[in-house]
Amino acid sequence: MRPADRDPGTDGSGEVVLRLTEEMLADGVADIRWLLHDALLTGARRVVVDVREVEHLSSPAAASLLSAHRTCRARGGSVVVRGANRRTLDLLRRTGLWRVLGMEDLGRSA
Repeated sequence: MRPADRDPGTDGSGEVVLRLTEEMLADGVADIRWLLHDALLTGARRVVVDVREVEHLSSPAAASLLSAHRTCRARGGSVVVRGANRRTLDLLRRTGLWRVLGMEDLGRSA
């Protein structure tokens, strides 16, 4: 994991951008949960989760995003998924999370 991914920090606006990779997902969702936890501890109101490098987002990973969304929403913010491919979009549609989470740069080729 890159050092920047371990210490997300905010940019002063209350926004944190997390870049997920296949390597982070290889051993389950513990890394993602810690990244989200660290971002929320910094006081982030808006968490952007960049999934461009991820071929498939698991259901437990999606559940972690929902949990983070609840905290961000209580602060007046949100969780945004950036760069989702078709497989990830399908998962978010099946679970109804596409209605809850923000979406950016959708539909990249799978």
